Amino acid sequence: MSEFLNDAVQFLPVLLAGLAVTLQLTACALALSLALALVWVALGRARFAPWRWIAGTIITVVRGIPIIVQLFFIYFVLPDWGLDLPPFAAGVVGLGLAYSVYQAENIRGGIAAIDRGLIEAGEALGMGRIVLWRRVILPLGLRHALPAMGNSMVMLLKDSSIASTITIAELTRAGQLLAISTFKNGSVYALIALLYLAASLPLAALVRGLERRGRMA
Repeated sequence: MSEFLNDAVQFLPVLLAGLAVTLQLTACALALSLALALVWVALGRARFAPWRWIAGTIITVVRGIPIIVQLFFIYFVLPDWGLDLPPFAAGVVGLGLAYSVYQAENIRGGIAAIDRGLIEAGEALGMGRIVLWRRVILPLGLRHALPAMGNSMVMLLKDSSIASTITIAELTRAGQLLAISTFKNGSVYALIALLYLAASLPLAALVRGLERRGRMA
C-alpha cells in the first residue's frame, strides 16, 4: 500500500494533466455532437424527402462504423486528401461526429414523447413551423431527452480514451507513457481507473438528477 501511495504522489501530476486534456476533449466533442445532432434531427423531420434520406444515411453509416476507425480515417486518411487536422482537433471531430448520431436519436425520442395535444395547441394559436419548433417542440423534446443525453455524456467521457490511439495526450495516453517508462503497470492503471471514476461520478449524479426531474415533469 505504501508503495502505491508513493507511486501516486509521483504519477498524479502527469495523470492529472492528462485528465485535464480528457475533460477538454470531452467538453468540445460534446458541444459538437449536440450541434450536429440538432442538424440531423432537423433534416430528419424536413418535408423535403432527400433531406430526410441524407440524415438517415448519415446516422446509419456513422453508427455502423467503430469510433476508432472513424478517428483513424480523420487523422490518417484525410491528410492524403488535403485536410490535415492536429490530433486534438481530429479527436474532437471524430468523437463529436460519432456521438452526434446517438444524441440525435436521444433528441428524436424526446420529441416523440411530447404530448401531441401541445403541438396541436401551438398550431391552433397560429404558430409557424419555426416558432413552433423554437417555443414548443425543441424545449419539450430536450427535456424528455435529458436523461438519455446525460448517459451519452458519461459514455463520451469514457470513450475519449480511444483518442489516445491518435497520440492525443489525454489521461489514457499519459498513463501508457508512464507505464512504459516506469514499468509500474499496476499503479499507473489503478490510478487511471480511479481518475476516470472520479470524473464520471459527478456526471452520473447529474444524470440521476435529470432522470428524477424528467419523471416529475
